[in-house]
Amino acid sequence: MKEVKVSLRPIVSKINLPTVLKTTILPGDSIERLFIATQVGEIYYIGNGDIRTFLDIRPRVIKLGASGGGYDERGLLGLAFHPEFYLNGLFYLHYSVAGTQGPGALPEFFKPDPCDPRTLNLKWINREIQYDHIDTVEEWILQSNGLPQKRRTLLNLRRPFFNHNGVNSLNFSPETGKLVLTTGDGGSGYDPFNLSQDDMEIAGKIIEIDVVKNSFINNPPIVTRFNELPAPIQEMLTVIAKGVRNIPGISFQRFNNQYIKYAGNVGQDLVESIFSFVHYKPIPVTQLIQASLMYSKPDQEGFINFGWRGWEGCFPTSTIRGCTNNPSLDEISIAYYNESVALSGSRLQPLTSYFHKDTRPNKFGGTALTGIQPYMGNTIPSLTGSVVFTDFVRRDSQPQGRGTLAYTRVRPGGKQNDFSVIQTDYDFGSQSAFYASLGTNLGQSRLYLGVYGSMNVTDFNQGTVFEIVP
Repeated sequence: MKEVKVSLRPIVSKINLPTVLKTTILPGDSIERLFIATQVGEIYYIGNGDIRTFLDIRPRVIKLGASGGGYDERGLLGLAFHPEFYLNGLFYLHYSVAGTQGPGALPEFFKPDPCDPRTLNLKWINREIQYDHIDTVEEWILQSNGLPQKRRTLLNLRRPFFNHNGVNSLNFSPETGKLVLTTGDGGSGYDPFNLSQDDMEIAGKIIEIDVVKNSFINNPPIVTRFNELPAPIQEMLTVIAKGVRNIPGISFQRFNNQYIKYAGNVGQDLVESIFSFVHYKPIPVTQLIQASLMYSKPDQEGFINFGWRGWEGCFPTSTIRGCTNNPSLDEISIAYYNESVALSGSRLQPLTSYFHKDTRPNKFGGTALTGIQPYMGNTIPSLTGSVVFTDFVRRDSQPQGRGTLAYTRVRPGGKQNDFSVIQTDYDFGSQSAFYASLGTNLGQSRLYLGVYGSMNVTDFNQGTVFEIVP
């Protein structure tokens, strides 16, 4: 892989956590505007050289940082503009709802013990009281007077833990015209209830929502499983993929009248993984429910399975017991051996992976994948046609946290590929720089990077959005 160097050009600074970066054309406007959604619930756009507020839903969003020592994965997680937003003003939000804080599904962080079958077969019980919070997916409209207004709620989802809710979780498919929702496995660690592989669970999936259909249900029930949804909402949904741990959205790259789909799985202890696929066969939720009622499996040929929780990218999911005298000899045990075996032939292989420990030249030890975007521009020729990705913070970047940019390319026949770090020349000084999000414009000729100066969501006004330039 060729070494690439880029610059970071600041666009706006001193904002809260920039979680979603999108561009669109406002009704009555003539140019694309960059929209920035923050985790706390603000949506801004850049217009005529200044930053303007598009929508502020902070009162609707759950209070962040109340638990977990200031770190939080809830909040405003998804923003998507309808492909015809310029004409119809429709856009979509995914966020964690204010006032829905619960005790959580388990009393403490979970880690499986391969020698204790009780830890391998946990069930999420008492879901109506043992949960962390509720997420909602809503349709909004920009009215003719310029004020956004909520139109309807599409889904209300009960989540077991505070983490693994997805981010940049709403995107429209240019192939189907449907809204794509990406959901994490529900959180804690190691997917304790194996929600990601259960066909009935909404967690751990990539879901298409046909927003053209109107369910005529203004306030859908709060659910965790597809079969709990009213029939009109079931009929709006198809499932593209399962086996998702946590996912920074899905992106599409046009290639020879087809689209390459990119999606990532944030890793557990070993590796971060980026997947690509062209062909897939989504399964209507109504078919999944019918198969469940018949105690059978639906036809899953062409259905995408990322392999979690049996597989962490290209490795069987493992637990690690550290060797204090020699970390290179850490003991690694396969956490879910039977699941790893069962999924070995049906899972999708990653396009590329990067490790939490890696001392090779031009590589890095990663922490968490936070964005994946194709680049089709020509101002950075070495990246044209590649897919760029971000990691939250390099493990070797202490005391100041530093995120990382890298890139890879699709190989013929879907073969796995290597990756290369993208060098940047921006001097963050003594300030930390956690790479929180990655975005692109409509033509995928520009790349935008959201950076935050702290891991704590309660440290406000430390965010900066950059454009990645030659």
